[in-house]
Amino acid sequence: MAKNRQVRKDKPDAVDIEALRRHLLARFEDALSQPLLPGLYVVATPIGNLADLSLRAVSVLARADVVYCEDTRHSRRLLDQYGLSRELRSFHEHNEERELPRVLDELAAQRTVALISDAGTPLVSDPGFKLVREAAAQGHRVFSIPGPSAPIAALACSGLPTNRFLFAGFLPAKSAARRASLAELAQIPATLAFFEAPSRVAETLVDMAEVLGLDRDAVVARELTKLHEEIRRGRLGDLAATLAEGELRGEFVVLVGPPVAAEIGDEQIVEQLEASLAHMSVRDASREVAEALGVPRARVYDLALKLKRGAQ
Repeated sequence: MAKNRQVRKDKPDAVDIEALRRHLLARFEDALSQPLLPGLYVVATPIGNLADLSLRAVSVLARADVVYCEDTRHSRRLLDQYGLSRELRSFHEHNEERELPRVLDELAAQRTVALISDAGTPLVSDPGFKLVREAAAQGHRVFSIPGPSAPIAALACSGLPTNRFLFAGFLPAKSAARRASLAELAQIPATLAFFEAPSRVAETLVDMAEVLGLDRDAVVARELTKLHEEIRRGRLGDLAATLAEGELRGEFVVLVGPPVAAEIGDEQIVEQLEASLAHMSVRDASREVAEALGVPRARVYDLALKLKRGAQ
């Protein structure tokens, strides 16, 4: 028996808690040492797990002159978890028009103003767009303090294509309007991301399956970063049938993969190549046809060379 057999570690190395605490404190002190310039700070907050609030976000919220939020009671609980005591003012869809001039006056007075939502990154299906636009238009600094975002969190663990995606927010509540919106999105070559209420997610999946296709890949993410986090993957038709059973609770993100492109035959490629080669080089024609049909350029180039040799 070999004496130098490598010993497998059954447990990870123990964490030096005190050393880790010192490093975290040093990083937080670095964040606090950075000057907090006057301006509007758009601060992302946790979507569930309180540990997801970044050190930079804490340092901004700890020093902001005023924090605007959707629900002061909800945000007070968040700040209390970190021992922060700041002035909180409400800013939501029902009072946005009334509060907007007040916030702009704060910025004009060279104050530091933080904007947070109940959960996640502000402006993602939350109020604040008009405020950011007006603040920037009036020459005020606008800073993004990035962090948790439910659509991005769902996308990252979905297994669906991430090179191109479209966040479509909430679909209409009525089925007819919802189907019309889905029809407009059906052929977009990207992963689609939606928010949906638990009371409507089952019927929304049925509409998605019928409009976008039963066999289209999809993911239903529930309660992301929370205790009962759940990720369901499958075909739209299967997910619609599964979630139709039982009561659904929690916050939902629904992702739908891009449409499957129909197989492009050589005959279709050759047809377009013949038109392009009449006035373009083999290289340029191959690039143009490959981009137009969404097929590999090498495949088109080989067919273009055969056409050229045949013509000669």
